[in-house]
Amino acid sequence: MKKRITADLPSLLAALDPQADLAHRHLWLIYLLDWVRGKRDSVPAAVGRVQLFLDAVEARPDIQLRLQAWWATLVDQVDITTLLADFGFAPRTALVSEFAERLRTKLLPGSPETIDASELFMLALPSEFDAQWLTALDETQLTRLVALLAPPPDAPANGIGASRWHKALLDAITYCAGQILSTGFAPELRLRMSESARDAQPFHALIRDVEGLRVEVVHALRTPDRLNDAAQRLRERLEACRAAASTVYTHFESNGISVGLVFRLRQLRERILRVRELLDCLLSPKPAVTAARLMAHLVMVGQDRRSLRSLLASNSSLLAAKVAERSAETGEHYITRNGTEYRSMFRKAAGGGAVMAITTMAKFGLYALALSAFWGGFWAGVNYATTFVLIQLLHLTVATKQPAMTAPAMAAKLKELGASNAIESFVDEITHLVRSQVAAVLGNVLVVFPAVLGLAALIALATGSPALSEKQAEHVFESLHLLGPSLFFAAFTGVLLFASSIIAGWTENWFVLNRLDSAMHYNPRITRVLGADRAARWAGFLRANLSGLAANISLGFMLGLVPAFAGFFGLALDVRHVTLSTGQVGAASAALGLEVLHLPAFWWAVASLPLLGALNVTVSFYLAFSLALRAQNVSGVDRSRIYAAIRARMRAAPLSFFMPERRQAA
Repeated sequence: MKKRITADLPSLLAALDPQADLAHRHLWLIYLLDWVRGKRDSVPAAVGRVQLFLDAVEARPDIQLRLQAWWATLVDQVDITTLLADFGFAPRTALVSEFAERLRTKLLPGSPETIDASELFMLALPSEFDAQWLTALDETQLTRLVALLAPPPDAPANGIGASRWHKALLDAITYCAGQILSTGFAPELRLRMSESARDAQPFHALIRDVEGLRVEVVHALRTPDRLNDAAQRLRERLEACRAAASTVYTHFESNGISVGLVFRLRQLRERILRVRELLDCLLSPKPAVTAARLMAHLVMVGQDRRSLRSLLASNSSLLAAKVAERSAETGEHYITRNGTEYRSMFRKAAGGGAVMAITTMAKFGLYALALSAFWGGFWAGVNYATTFVLIQLLHLTVATKQPAMTAPAMAAKLKELGASNAIESFVDEITHLVRSQVAAVLGNVLVVFPAVLGLAALIALATGSPALSEKQAEHVFESLHLLGPSLFFAAFTGVLLFASSIIAGWTENWFVLNRLDSAMHYNPRITRVLGADRAARWAGFLRANLSGLAANISLGFMLGLVPAFAGFFGLALDVRHVTLSTGQVGAASAALGLEVLHLPAFWWAVASLPLLGALNVTVSFYLAFSLALRAQNVSGVDRSRIYAAIRARMRAAPLSFFMPERRQAA
């Protein structure tokens, strides 16, 4: 078999050589299964080709002998136990190493010259179609296939004892149990289990129950009752192990989530499920059928084993839920529900707009320094981050930062849609949110424009020249032109606003997971330097404000540095923040005086401002809301009912989306 085999059955049977070297014996199997698949467009056709193969081999005793010799050599040199026990599981217990292993599998080709059954399995059965035709094989075909591959001497004498297949299953169960035991005894998991789970010690007797099952299967005098009792004890032990491991998730609820620990817990759960599947195969009265179903399942496991997206999605879903939950806690503070809260939001936004006026003028001052792209972006980021942090510490607000925080709070309400008045309550929350955003945007924009005008006038009075040159002012209007790329840049800024909320949630989760507030409060070295009272105050301050600090600092540097890095790669990408853009229009207007009112470019720039704000808010809210929906597992909600209720509210009370109702204000 030194040449590629022709894709037809006679050539395949003629090329069957049990004396061939390792690689060519495995290549024959790969070519045979490739012939069975055909064009991968018809399961009945594939099953029909399996029938043709069985008929052809049974009609030729010489080929049957060669096939049996080939199979005996295969199972002697390739241990199927590794396939049954380890296929689909990470060779290491870290998420990063598993990601690297999957990337290697996707990029580098496999070799049939291997004694690793898992590697050979992925080469021989590489597609989802294989699972389909394996499942479609009937019991008669599977029984005939087993008879052709494994002659009667392979069965236990007098039907008593364990066959080669049963021994492989027992070994695989033992290997899986060892991995379960190792994970269950890992200190990072054991210390996070509930106290009752640790006291029950479910993992301690796992190996004993596995060995009890082995004795009942292998022992020549076993009885069905004893075997069933041993299997039931093992099932109950596995369930106890699974329940004990699941208590770790309760610890995550209050102490933060680690993606690495989630990965190990998922591996533990999948190992337990694998043992149950192997146990079903071991006890099945139809071993050929259950073996085929197990192989079909392993094919699908192999598909998932190749997927990088599946790995990241499955192991980051809980982290996304925790990030969304922590953002929801913050987002509740940005939703106004009555006139008093509405006016308070407007005042806070007005204060934020006044501070942003200083930021706008500082930005033009940095332009005057003519720094390089990186350093210009860096100091712009420092300028933005400092402003955002100052606004946070002064308990003011910036409108565009709110949607990414309020969206998870809104998604949390969707879990209550089963109640009778849930839709109406949710629409109430939508109106509260929209008018909160209106108040915040108006407070920012209506104050930042005159504040920048005043600052520019003071600078002109103090220096004797305008803060901006006429050319700079014209460039501001041109960059904000409604028909230019500003709207796209505003949408991109919404993405950055969403990203800052993710960074904020992740940072707070990391802080809580590592118990840094407790460490800062009680660590002897820290209390020795700061004093006990000051250490307690700092710990409380960071616990309460770390999320906001992370969001503000990350957003500031992204607004400053992302355009610089994009320019390095030749991408004409910029940011458009509605409050900063309004301030820039104010500075340019101050430079040109009243004549600016006669310039079309001025009005084009002014016309773009409402759309910039809308895109900043809408894009960041949409991304955060989508993440929160997935995290809350409410993707199946009937959205049409919600949309219909919102349209009805807009027809009945359109002003409720912009101003609080009088009865609420009262």
